[in-house]
Amino acid sequence: MLILGIESSCDETAAAVVEDGRRILSDVVASQVAVHTPYGGVVPEIASRKHVEAILPVIERALAEAGLESGELDAVAVAQGPGLVGALLVGLSAAKAMAYGLGKPLIAVSHLEGHIHAAFLGREPMDKYMVCLVASGGHTALYEVDPECRSRLLGTTRDDAAGEAFDKVAKLLGLGYPGGVIIDGLAEKGDPRAIPFPKAHLGKDSLEFSFSGLKTAVANFVRRFGPAPGPGEPGPFRLEDVVAGFQEAVVDVLVDKTMKAAEICVVSDVAVVGGVAANRRLRQRMGEEAGRRGLMLHLPLPRYCTDNGAMIAAAAYSVWKRSGFCLDPLDLDARSRWLD
Repeated sequence: MLILGIESSCDETAAAVVEDGRRILSDVVASQVAVHTPYGGVVPEIASRKHVEAILPVIERALAEAGLESGELDAVAVAQGPGLVGALLVGLSAAKAMAYGLGKPLIAVSHLEGHIHAAFLGREPMDKYMVCLVASGGHTALYEVDPECRSRLLGTTRDDAAGEAFDKVAKLLGLGYPGGVIIDGLAEKGDPRAIPFPKAHLGKDSLEFSFSGLKTAVANFVRRFGPAPGPGEPGPFRLEDVVAGFQEAVVDVLVDKTMKAAEICVVSDVAVVGGVAANRRLRQRMGEEAGRRGLMLHLPLPRYCTDNGAMIAAAAYSVWKRSGFCLDPLDLDARSRWLD
C-alpha cells in the first residue's frame, strides 16, 4: 500500500511516500529554521505563510523522488494535530484537495503517533507493549503503547516541554535558535557536574514533568554571576558548564521517569522519539540505563526525530489497518491539542 504522508504542524513542510508503513520511497522536508532564527523561535503567522509557499513543491518532489504519479497512490495521509492551527490547516487543505481530486482515501493521524512510528521506520514493526517518551519543542509526555500503536497517556508536562526549555535557555544565554542543537554541541565541552541545577521529579512515583523551574534557575544563575561569556571566553563562569549542567538536569529527569514508567507498566521495550530524541547525551544515557535494566531501547535515526512526512505515512498505515479501512471525512478540522 502506497501512502503519501503530509506534515505541517509547526515549522517544517514535509511530504513522503511510504509503502506498507515501513519502506520509505521518498522523504522531503522544507525547513523554516533560517526564517525564524532572527526571532529566536517559531512565529506562527510566518510559519503558516511559508507552508503555503512550500506545500505543493514539497509534495511534487516527494512524488517525483518516489517515481510515482499521484494516481498511483493508495491513500493520502496528513497530520491533523496537535500543532499550530494555521500551519496544520495548510497541510490539511492540501491533503483534502488531493484525496478529493484523486478519489483516494484520506487518513488523518496524530502528529504524536507519527513520532512513535518514527522509531520503527525501515525496521521491524512494533510487536510488543512498550513505554514511549515523546519529547519535542511542543510536547513532553509518556505513553504506554500497544502493538497496534494505540496509546494510553501516563504523564505529561505541567508547563514547558523539554525542547521548549532548551530553546528558552539558549535564548536567555544569547546562543541563538534552534537552541537544542546549539546546547547539544556546547555541552560536550562542559562539565555537567560543575553547576548542579535543580531537577523537578514531582514525587516518587510521578510520571509528570516540569521544566519551568529549571529555566528560572538558569536565569537566576546568570543574574547572580553576570552575563554569560561566549564559548571559550573567560568570565565568572564557563558557558559550556552552564549548558552542560542544564542539559544534564533535563536528561536526568527524562531518563528517570521513562525507566519508572517501564517499571510501572511492566514492559521490556522503551522508545524515545521527538526532536529532543536527537540529543546525543539523552541517547547515551537512555542507552546506558536501558542496558543496565535489560530493556530494549528504540530510537529513531536522528533525521526522523524532527518532523517529517514519513512518520505520518507510517502512522496512517497503522491507523487504516486498525480502523477497518474507514475513511476520514473531508470536512474534518485541525486539532491544536491532542494528548491521547
